[in-house]
Amino acid sequence: MKVFEIDGKKYQLPNKLNNFQLEMYVHLINWKWVHLTREPGFDKGILYDALLPNEMKAQYFPLYRPIKKRFLDHQQKFPFKSHKFFGHMASSQAACVNLFLPIFKDPNIAAMILGKVKTDIKKIATDFLDAGFRIEFWDEPDNLLNDHNKASGTDSDIAIAYYDQQDNLNLWLIEHKLTEKEFTPCGGFKSKGRTPLHKCEPASAIIENPDRCYYHSGCNYRYWDITLGDASPFNTNRIREYKKCPFKGGINQLWRNQLLATGLESSTSPKWPYKKVYFSVVYHPRNNSLKPSISEYQKLIGFSDRFFAFSSDKLINRAKEINKPALSEWLRWYQELYYF
Repeated sequence: MKVFEIDGKKYQLPNKLNNFQLEMYVHLINWKWVHLTREPGFDKGILYDALLPNEMKAQYFPLYRPIKKRFLDHQQKFPFKSHKFFGHMASSQAACVNLFLPIFKDPNIAAMILGKVKTDIKKIATDFLDAGFRIEFWDEPDNLLNDHNKASGTDSDIAIAYYDQQDNLNLWLIEHKLTEKEFTPCGGFKSKGRTPLHKCEPASAIIENPDRCYYHSGCNYRYWDITLGDASPFNTNRIREYKKCPFKGGINQLWRNQLLATGLESSTSPKWPYKKVYFSVVYHPRNNSLKPSISEYQKLIGFSDRFFAFSSDKLINRAKEINKPALSEWLRWYQELYYF
């Protein structure tokens, strides 16, 4: 923890923050002090101003109040864990819910807003998932990637089922980022279970022998099975160009979500009847830290239409354009909280 003094105010913040993170944290804390409380929260016995006190965490702050019941009902229907730092003003999970749940109150409005960035949307498939969406989505109970257990697994922050212009049923997986500098890197690379076999370079050697990847031979995850399979959007020749495994750093999280999408699209199970499954990243418009990984990933996947990224203001601006009274209070609240 480090104390920053800015404009005559003192803020108890993490030690290492880039410029955007520092500006965003200060903005979020100022909002918290005005609208919620000046009391800090604790993590491992250390005070942080961006954290909410336990009694406010228990009330699911900083969730937008009108969607709290819908959020809890959804969590009851499709059980998922609230993130450890859900009660953090910069919680990506809370920000994701605050962005998407208010527009899903009316599926017709949701289609109009989401269609700004996913242009093939005709209408929300309210007869699938939970009226067309699911938070912290994974292919339960099939576990196509074979990586889900009590401690870990690949989830998308939100999944949206919809019908396209040709009336095909599709699925859209979305990962939401707020202040993160990078996507989640490979956990297998740091595992204590790795042996001399598990060498992460060169990438061409892993393609020839996937057992060199700890996730493959040590954990029996199906990442490389799907990556090298017939339905894969990945071009092995592009992967071979990397001296080190391209999925070792932040691209790892993008890779895993894409593999989940690929597995679902190619599944023959009636539980997953989606013709096409897409994956996207939505990020704060001022968070430029994620763009290098996104750009590198787009090249790696050959600019496949199954992946694209967009900033959250695209949805907000579209919501303002359609000018529905039901959205006015949420728009004011969301912009005041997350934009500065």
